Amino acid sequence: MKEFIFKNLSDAMKKELIKRNAVKTDKLYSKVKNICTTVKKNGINAAIRYAVKYDSFSANSILVSKKEFIEAEKQIPLQLKEAIKSAYKNIYKFHEKQLPHGYGVETTKGVFCEKRFMPIENVGLYIPAGTAPLPSTMLMLGIPAQIAGCKRVVAASPVQNKINSAILYAAKLCGITEFLKIGGAQGIALMAYGCSNFRKVDKIFGPGNQFVTTAKSLISIDPDGCSIDMLAGPSELVIIADDYANPHFVAADLLSQAEHGKDSLVILLTTSKELYKKVVLSIQKQLVVLPRKKIAKAALKNSFCILFSNIDQAIKFSNDFAPEHLIINVKNPRKYKDKIINAGSVFIGQFTPESAGDYASGTNHSLPTYGFARSTGGVSVEMFMKGVTFQSITLMGLKRLSKSIVTLAEAESLNAHAEAVKVRLK
Repeated sequence: MKEFIFKNLSDAMKKELIKRNAVKTDKLYSKVKNICTTVKKNGINAAIRYAVKYDSFSANSILVSKKEFIEAEKQIPLQLKEAIKSAYKNIYKFHEKQLPHGYGVETTKGVFCEKRFMPIENVGLYIPAGTAPLPSTMLMLGIPAQIAGCKRVVAASPVQNKINSAILYAAKLCGITEFLKIGGAQGIALMAYGCSNFRKVDKIFGPGNQFVTTAKSLISIDPDGCSIDMLAGPSELVIIADDYANPHFVAADLLSQAEHGKDSLVILLTTSKELYKKVVLSIQKQLVVLPRKKIAKAALKNSFCILFSNIDQAIKFSNDFAPEHLIINVKNPRKYKDKIINAGSVFIGQFTPESAGDYASGTNHSLPTYGFARSTGGVSVEMFMKGVTFQSITLMGLKRLSKSIVTLAEAESLNAHAEAVKVRLK
């Protein structure tokens, strides 16, 4: 990890540290656009050809069968099954509280306005499976869709022949029966555009690599495509720590995110030079036994530590950075909670590892990256719903509103709007 001292950083250097690396290139954009255009035109057959090319797809069917769901449940070790069920319970319990409730207001006598929240009927859930299967992501996306009451939920994941059994079991718990064995840009395009024998979805959720992210970007601006949850980039973690923090805990937390991918970004913000030295030594020791140490080492090359004079300075930097994940591992951490403005998910105290949120505490791990935490939060139940407004006006209510409506319409030179009111009052 590179080391910086905050007081020695110029504004330009601070800006550079906060800036994320762009992943989109002209070559990547062109390739993904071609995939999306071809799948849009030729449907499932084109998606299969790309799946064969990029993922060595060899299954007899692109959809998971009932038999495969049943077999998957039988193949999972009991301990893993119980872990998935426990995580499902906690995630469901937390997300159930997010279900929005409608309301009605009589804004003026005789003018009734209300808002109702309705589930999006058709949604697609993308489950990455590049370097490791992710049943946790299946739960994080499937449970909010289940609580929202979406009528049709389609999952998709890249595969050679079979979807991972743990992912299928998690999907079954979420009530999902339609599962595509196609991922990548071709999987996103197929869900977005559909074809004669596969109905398109109305919104796509889920993280993925740069091909998936670029495909989501493209289909979201195509009138024939669909909406998306967010553009998720490489995993990010910021840790704010002081002398009170256990360096082995801090090192383990940094590595837990560094092992996600070579482009992951992990950052230590600390007031203690001694802690930083101990964390570096602990990282070196822990790396030795880490199966994904090559990936973690590559991520650590892009990561850094900044030494601050006080915790408030560190929090200010973190708010400017707006990380996907933020761990506050300092003495009396809760007193800093209200100072956090920008973060996807916050982990408070030495016994709250980011891993808890990734798997089983209850909060969602599908979170904003690239600094988008400044303006948006993670996946929630409400993202699987739409708020529809209704209004009902009596004759007397319209008379009371008429002067305002007509005056504003005529001020905007929209006389037909004004006439739509006048004609009712003649």
